[in-house]
Amino acid sequence: MASIAEILRQARTIAVVGLSGKPWRPSYGVAGYLQRAGYRIIPVNPNESEVLGEKAYPSLEAIPERVDIVNVFRRSEFVPEIVEAAIRIGARVVWLQEGVRHDEAAEKARQAGLDVIQDRCILKEHRRLLS
Repeated sequence: MASIAEILRQARTIAVVGLSGKPWRPSYGVAGYLQRAGYRIIPVNPNESEVLGEKAYPSLEAIPERVDIVNVFRRSEFVPEIVEAAIRIGARVVWLQEGVRHDEAAEKARQAGLDVIQDRCILKEHRRLLS
C-alpha cells in the first residue's frame, strides 16, 4: 500500500461520494478545502446538479474522466456498492472518511489492487502531511 502522503501527492482528481451542496455539511467543507489545495473535485450525488462550481454526477460510473481517489461521505452500509463501482471505474484509492469503515469491502478493494484508507479525514491528513 502506498503511504497516505504519497497518495495525496500523486492524486489529481477526487470523486467525493455524498458531496452536499449545503455549506454547513462536512463534505462541503472538506471538498472546498481540497479544491483550494489544487485537486479537481467531482461531486457524486444524485440529488445535486452542481457543487463548488463542478458538475455533479449521479454515480461513479457516470463520471467521464479518470478518478484517482474515491472519497466517501456515506454511511458504512453503503460502502460495498461504492467499492464495487470504484473497482469498475479503475480508481486508484478508496478513502472512507472519519466514522466510515467496512472491512470486508476494504479487503475486496485491496484484492482488486486499490489502496484503501478507512475512518480518516482526508482534510486532516492533508493538513498534517502536506501543509
